[in-house]
Amino acid sequence: MDTPILPSTLLLTLLLSVGLFFFIRASTKDRIETAHLVSEENEAAFMSQLKEYFRSRSYRVAAVDRELNQVTFEGNVRPSWFLAIFLTLLAAIGIVCLSLVVYLLFPSLSTVVLGMVLLSPLSGLFYWKKSGRLEKVSLKVETTQSEQTSSSKITVVAHRDELTELRRTLQLKGNE
Repeated sequence: MDTPILPSTLLLTLLLSVGLFFFIRASTKDRIETAHLVSEENEAAFMSQLKEYFRSRSYRVAAVDRELNQVTFEGNVRPSWFLAIFLTLLAAIGIVCLSLVVYLLFPSLSTVVLGMVLLSPLSGLFYWKKSGRLEKVSLKVETTQSEQTSSSKITVVAHRDELTELRRTLQLKGNE
């Protein structure tokens, strides 16, 4: 059983396990981005649309800076059951694969390594504890005047998923 295939398989499996570890860790990372969007609405109508949009998404007004024409909204982000279960399953599959390779190399350690599968729910618990947080969205609205129309330019600092949903719901155009 001294073929180079098993040690190299162990090395590749360990590298995949490291990748899985970092994937689970990255599931809780903040992905804050800044976007510049344009609406054809005037500032007053657009601000009421924004306020209604964020109210419907369970955000509340946290701060208003009238000098800068900036509003900050806050809301709680809840973790996803689906992602918690998915990460737990990924961790279990990864540990089973590692266990199989370790069993081939060291048959006496098979029950110990296979017992590590019982640790896989810790990945879902890690995600659940770290991903529930207070999310802030900062908006700065400016009015741009042209000869025919008036439009509103908005600078939004928020999570990238929130930016995508805001663009889709209010049908905003990017102004990069």
